[in-house]
Amino acid sequence: MSFYNNNVITKYDLHSHTHYSDGHLSVAALIARAIEKQVDVLSITDHDSVQALEEAHDYIKSIGSEIQLINGVEISTKWHSFEIHVVGLNIARKNSDLLTLLAAQSQKREERAIEMGRRLAKQGFEEVYPHAKALAEQGQITRAHFAQVLLERGVANSMQGVFNKFLTRGNTGYVPSVWCSISEAVAAIKAAGGVAVLAHPGRYKMSNKWLRKLLDEFSGVGGEAIEVALPQQAPCERQFLGQLCKEYNLYGSQGSDFHYPMPWSDLGKNLYLPKDCQGVWHSWEQQGARQ
Repeated sequence: MSFYNNNVITKYDLHSHTHYSDGHLSVAALIARAIEKQVDVLSITDHDSVQALEEAHDYIKSIGSEIQLINGVEISTKWHSFEIHVVGLNIARKNSDLLTLLAAQSQKREERAIEMGRRLAKQGFEEVYPHAKALAEQGQITRAHFAQVLLERGVANSMQGVFNKFLTRGNTGYVPSVWCSISEAVAAIKAAGGVAVLAHPGRYKMSNKWLRKLLDEFSGVGGEAIEVALPQQAPCERQFLGQLCKEYNLYGSQGSDFHYPMPWSDLGKNLYLPKDCQGVWHSWEQQGARQ
């Protein structure tokens, strides 16, 4: 869970979400939970949005907390038949190149959500889009909001059950994504002075051959890190991803991908890098965290 830096134990969680995307907690509640879980360095990485960051900086200042906030974002990209997520860490949150890309992503997300609602309505599930939009409030609308609406209607027993039955490829509410490319996402992150991190590579259900092909392209366009450690993870996967960091000369990152409290996954839980895997935080130690 921790990293030793100058004999001081620091706990990093560099992947979390608020209600500005598909997280369940407000900014204040997320930060309060991070403090409760003794996280020292937190990054908020909402999907295609930096809306939470100003509020988060202001809240931390108002309560006089010593928790360090690293500006972040998680950008959805399209690569072959995969939806690949790229996390940007230590970004300048008001950078115009980044904001232009995120605005385009938000528009694509809205158009996709409208089409999902249309397809569900055609199959007899009326008014799912407006209810999902209401759940999203001021944040980004995501498939998770659609799943929540359908779950409340009793169509399945769990969120994953709703996804499997309605919102994945080949099912009623599935709409193919039209996200930006990996190179566009990395370029926007780098324009904002940030570090581009390949998020949760173990979740894409691709072969090692395809993963290496992805890493070749990702590192080739300027990607600098892999998300190596998550709370729920086989030790062999963590070791393998750490080895890939060394092989491709990339930093290692760690994060809970927190959306809401769960018994098996929480902020700061079971987060550590394999031995000899250099933490992504070294990339900003000299320049300091961006505000």
